[in-house]
Amino acid sequence: MTARQTVSEFVMEPGTGKAIELLKGQILRIEQVEGGQCADFNAFNLHDYKEFMHCGRTRTVHGFHPTTGTFMWSAPPRERAMLYILEDTVGRNDVLFPRCSAYVYEAAYGFAVHTNCHDIQAEAQREYGLTPDDVHDSFNLFMCTGVDADGHAFMTRQTTKAGDFVDLLALMDVLAVPNVCGADVMKTSNFALKPLKLTVFAATEADLAQVPKTPTLASQRTPKDFRNPKIKTDRPLRRDPDYKPEFPNTPIVVSDLPIALSPDELADFNAVKRRDIYGDDDAAADHAGGRERGGLGRADELEREVAIRMVALGHGPGAYGFSPRTARSRAARRSSRDPAR
Repeated sequence: MTARQTVSEFVMEPGTGKAIELLKGQILRIEQVEGGQCADFNAFNLHDYKEFMHCGRTRTVHGFHPTTGTFMWSAPPRERAMLYILEDTVGRNDVLFPRCSAYVYEAAYGFAVHTNCHDIQAEAQREYGLTPDDVHDSFNLFMCTGVDADGHAFMTRQTTKAGDFVDLLALMDVLAVPNVCGADVMKTSNFALKPLKLTVFAATEADLAQVPKTPTLASQRTPKDFRNPKIKTDRPLRRDPDYKPEFPNTPIVVSDLPIALSPDELADFNAVKRRDIYGDDDAAADHAGGRERGGLGRADELEREVAIRMVALGHGPGAYGFSPRTARSRAARRSSRDPAR
């Protein structure tokens, strides 16, 4: 196996961060020096800082604890894979908790001055002309969190050891900005602040071959697709007197489209309905019933089949203002009245 070439190395001391130009095909390793230290992480498209890593999209796609084999996605409307988690020796990362801030320590602990992730990030990013307003929600590396039965997020002590690391492979040129989390009065980093080591490698062919393909779609829009591509340079918000609404995909038209279902398909739908909760709302009854009774796999299979039949009939689902799931439910309702259709 070809060895990786080391591009650079750097040690972040407590209270600091580092902005790194990580080019497409390079790997950033964030490594424990002593163990037990959380790292906050921001990332921006190096050529357009308005495209940045989005915890919300990443959380939706990969869950609360993304690890090896998952992507870091940019915010809508870009929604592109920016980085890929190539290796993670711990498997405990977080996209639930926000970065800590000066306000948190003053409001909760009474500290007028305290290290905090927002201020550290802002200072590291200032090297590239970004402001404190440009700091975005952090991808929290090595942070152990969960959600309790009442829906409240919590954190626990971490178990990382010296030498544990996360490797992030850049899928585009990015400004990668890790920082040593400034929280020393909570479990985030086991009540202490420790250094972290950063190493940039050139990815090998074997590294690049591990990355799954992601689609390039028309819905992944960039400024050339925007009605207003200009970045606002002043801070007050003022109404544009010449504004005329041009909402996409409107007006929405709802049309019935008969879809033929076999008796077996109709039986599958009826088997998972929750009419006791949703009554005659077939869309909700079918889908919720499938989830609650373990029939989601078959329900999704039928949904895909309905979508295929709609396209075969020359009717794209989007043109009718409803999803394949809605069409599926309407088809089931019609077929229940007339199984021959």
